[in-house]
This record gives sequence, structure tokens and C-alpha cells, in this order.
Amino acid sequence: MAIKITDDCINCGACEPECPNSAIYEGAIDWRWQDKTKLSGKVIFPDGTEKDTSAFNEAVSDDVYYIFAGKCTECKGFHEEPQCKAVCPVDCCVDDPDHRETEEVLLSRQRFLHT
Repeated sequence: MAIKITDDCINCGACEPECPNSAIYEGAIDWRWQDKTKLSGKVIFPDGTEKDTSAFNEAVSDDVYYIFAGKCTECKGFHEEPQCKAVCPVDCCVDDPDHRETEEVLLSRQRFLHT
């Protein structure tokens, strides 16, 4: 499953630089697929859709840091545990029950984003 950041976030920013996929953004900051990945230009995604990876997408949260679940791999393929959870001083990086995914799916996403 992906990780989410709860409203308990104190906006310290410790998690953002730790994410190998740049799936974490400051509140109200729009996100892009190409940020900190190998994706560039127009790309066909595994679901068959074509996306411009340089295009900005609307922020998921306006108030606190957020994780875009579509880029989160729980650090699979990089680290043994999610780094956002490891560095968060208030334990607000938690499992997201709305985005439950197998290790195989997370590793497949990691390969897609970085190969």
C-alpha cells in the first residue's frame, strides 16, 4: 500500500528529500511525473494512457505535505523501509488503506519510474 501524510503533519519537510520517487510535495505545490524519475516527455503508462510527464498536476493537499500515491513505491527497490516514515518526527506518514498494493506492484512501479 502507499503511504499518506495525515493532518498531524507539522510541515517540517524532513520527508520530502528522502523520497526516491519525488512522490512527496509541499502543500499547495503541484506535482509532475518527471520529478526525480527517468520519465520525460510523452510516455505511455502501464494502463495504456499517454501522459506528458513534464505537465504539472494539481496538488493533493493545500495545507500540509502530501504523497501522490501513483508515484509512491514505499521505497521498494531502494530501501528496506519507507524513508518518510523513518524520518518523520511526529509519525504522520502512515499506511494508506485506500491504496493497498502488493510488493510486486510496488516494484513494477519502481522499475517503470526509473528504467
